[in-house]
Amino acid sequence: MLWSAARRSPAPFVAVSTLFILILVVCGTTSGLRAQTAPVAYVYVSSSPGSNVVIDAYAVAPNGKLTPVAGSPFSTNLGYGASLANNGKYLFATNGVRIYSYSIASNGAIKPITSVNAEAFNQSSCGGPEALFLDRTGANLYDLDIYSDCANNGYQFFSVGASTGKTNYLGVTSATSPIFEVPLSFVGNNEYAYGASCYHWNQEIFGFRRSSDGALTDLNIKPAMPSAMAGQFYCPNLAAADGTNHVAVSMQATSSGSFQPVGSAQLAVYTANTSGGLTTTSTYANMPKVAVGSVMGISISPSGQLLAVAGMAGLQVFHFNGANPIKPYTGLLTTAPIDQVDQIGWDNNNHLYAISQSARKLFVFTITPTGYSQAAGSPYAIKNPGHITVLPK
Repeated sequence: MLWSAARRSPAPFVAVSTLFILILVVCGTTSGLRAQTAPVAYVYVSSSPGSNVVIDAYAVAPNGKLTPVAGSPFSTNLGYGASLANNGKYLFATNGVRIYSYSIASNGAIKPITSVNAEAFNQSSCGGPEALFLDRTGANLYDLDIYSDCANNGYQFFSVGASTGKTNYLGVTSATSPIFEVPLSFVGNNEYAYGASCYHWNQEIFGFRRSSDGALTDLNIKPAMPSAMAGQFYCPNLAAADGTNHVAVSMQATSSGSFQPVGSAQLAVYTANTSGGLTTTSTYANMPKVAVGSVMGISISPSGQLLAVAGMAGLQVFHFNGANPIKPYTGLLTTAPIDQVDQIGWDNNNHLYAISQSARKLFVFTITPTGYSQAAGSPYAIKNPGHITVLPK
């Protein structure tokens, strides 16, 4: 009996130990599940489901599935087609006159905190902010400023209060031109930013130098165009920079006689030197053709390995290879028109986002250099979407 009692005595300890281990396993599993389901990004879309413009906010799961953020959609004072941008801490939006700042909570919810009348800084209050973009650090906010001198376009620049989100006006580029009709894209050193346009068939790839306070100074560069076929020249349109010193530019072959587009647009690549100058080895023979029709937007993935191209005929992705020729990859991922420059975006988890105004849909794709597919739940119906900005986590 004593022997039997001795054998039974450890039972309570075993039970407690087992329970303790079970609690650890359950807690660890729950913690692991929480980590796995934490959003990898937040996506914000301006839309007008009724007479007012709102901002729809979504949390992105690791598989690309979207879930509305609590409180979404968020009411605004914006007009239709409001441009959006974010620096990870603050969201910025414009109605063409004012630029609004919103704080971004840890759950992705936004709250208005301040605004500035950007139009008032222009001569005779002409024009106003159209497209918003930031430098790579998010310290400075810029806008494509339409008719900043009542005749031509420029770029306004603002500092962003790190603890307040307040945008403080610093100035506008001394250089103004109708050629400046697109937002700029910064290369990896955050010192040089580029754009491309073909206003009235003037071939222009232009660049600006960013000073330490965020001010922009025109580089006055005139990069060579890719060699074209006989009787043609290239019209550049839009530029996208990678994290090093390479810039992708959409090129449309144009007849030298009729000044009409010839065939599909192609994709060139330029390399920036230490002074901000651009050189290229792209020619009509090594530039891939796009299937998206008129190119409306281009964007390089955070890895620098993929280039998304959006247009009136859909969305397509190419392999980006630094200074080497860009290579075809996917066909059309969707044939819905993606018709604005800031209607596509990437996160850091291989997700590509695109909105179509005419189709009233938000698309999400998972794209890597070796495979691609439409993400779970995509596309999402959204009433009258305007513009998009992506906040990677």
